[in-house]
Amino acid sequence: MNATGKGMVALYLHRRGEKWVWQSIAEEAEQERVAAFKQGGIVHFRNQDGVLKTAVIFSLSCGMVGLSRAIRAFEDNNMNLVHIESRKHRNEKDFEIYLEINSENARDWDDIQHLTETLKGIDLGLVDRAPLVKEVSEDLGMIHFPKCIGDLDLCQKVLMYGTDLDADHPGFKDPLYRKRRKFFGDLALIYRHGQTIPRVKYTTEEVETWGQILRKLRELHLRYACKEFLENWVELVDTCHYREDNIPQLDDINRYLKSKTGFQIRPVAGYLSPRDFLAGLAFRVFHCTQYIRHSSDPFYTPEPDCCHELLGHMPMFADSSFAQFSQEIGLASLGVSDNEISKLVSCYFFTVEFGICKEGNDFKVFGAGLLSSAAELEHTMQGIQDGSVSLLPLETNSVFSAEIIVTDYQHQYFCTETIEQAKEFVRTIANSLEKPVQLRYNPYTQSVEVLNNSDKIFDMAKELRGGLCIVASALKKIQDKDGEDIDPDIVANILSKGLDITPYASRAASPIGSPTETQKPKFADCLAVPTM
Repeated sequence: MNATGKGMVALYLHRRGEKWVWQSIAEEAEQERVAAFKQGGIVHFRNQDGVLKTAVIFSLSCGMVGLSRAIRAFEDNNMNLVHIESRKHRNEKDFEIYLEINSENARDWDDIQHLTETLKGIDLGLVDRAPLVKEVSEDLGMIHFPKCIGDLDLCQKVLMYGTDLDADHPGFKDPLYRKRRKFFGDLALIYRHGQTIPRVKYTTEEVETWGQILRKLRELHLRYACKEFLENWVELVDTCHYREDNIPQLDDINRYLKSKTGFQIRPVAGYLSPRDFLAGLAFRVFHCTQYIRHSSDPFYTPEPDCCHELLGHMPMFADSSFAQFSQEIGLASLGVSDNEISKLVSCYFFTVEFGICKEGNDFKVFGAGLLSSAAELEHTMQGIQDGSVSLLPLETNSVFSAEIIVTDYQHQYFCTETIEQAKEFVRTIANSLEKPVQLRYNPYTQSVEVLNNSDKIFDMAKELRGGLCIVASALKKIQDKDGEDIDPDIVANILSKGLDITPYASRAASPIGSPTETQKPKFADCLAVPTM
């Protein structure tokens, strides 16, 4: 660092009333280190309280837009920034940035030097976010839908609540609560795909409300929740800090779900339109609120809040089969008419939100709407036992005619023998929707592809064949190593269910079952895909 640079550091410290001492490390073996520090715009000093600090000065030619990225780089490397200042460079175009970092030893100095040199070699300016591969516009004869995960930035139509509360909302007359809701609404509206989800500092009242709800729900979960929910709950406690004295951060849950099932979380301001909400599921994105219900009525809420999302939905989205099922509903919604969206909403609502299944002789809940509302959960399960609550089998006519209620308890609930049966029911409905082309999600590009010609279908078949070869190889290795007797025709049977191309109207009305022996394909036949 030249005399001008040292003078600049001295000026910054003088303005702050700091007394500083140049930390001389100029022994013979340290000459190269000293030279590197000086060239890098770095000074080590000890303040008047005896604390070792490092001052870093660097220029930003991209304007102040790069400052947040530079600061994030220091924070990501666990460097404790204690002071930041900026000023215009003498050329009136660039900015000079002054940072102070707590540094305890020479190892910290090496790390700071390395990071500063790295920042010099990268562009911190604005980046063109346009995709490198331009989308080919096709007239599909369908309602417009998002083609890639970034398009969800444009699918944020909030229908109700959000920052505006109805007069009958518990928090309507509470000015502090309304102000807090506006904060969370603004936080969600400025969020863009790819950004880190902001970590919220919840108030004492909010944490106490959360703890009260969690304490009551855990008692009910142990009695009424399905086994998939309970198994994943343990991991959420360990990895995402589910506790009565702590509201989990969406960013922590987002990283957990991505590593578990590939699902992601995106902040949302309130009730989204059904089309926008389902579109998110197509990309394995769940729109999730960060605000909490009003403390005056903790055991029921007329709208989704973080208690509903985190205590109801998250354990099920950590189940790979359920996550796949949810994404299929989302994919089915893309481009369909409003009337067909309403069919999918009914299916989603009475399964994912309020679904009940059997485990042995007991009724268990997998719907998030019930699992996140202690009052409705108790009301429903006790009502099922004494016959005061209407519990119907999951059938098309009953589901489509049932009233969806979002501000009170449901008038009826639907039950299946297993969660798998509920998934098959919804898949059958999804496959019956009128859609001119089939869509698939490409996880490598996080985009939706249109399968509207034979070449695309053959390419997908090749991918599937590669996966089947892996399955066949894995089965053989298990049998050779452990001697486990696995019937490969079971796998073939699973696959055959997905290969039914009979028109929907021509299919039998009976539930999907196992093919007859004469129809049942052998596993080897499933691998015999013609070379393309």
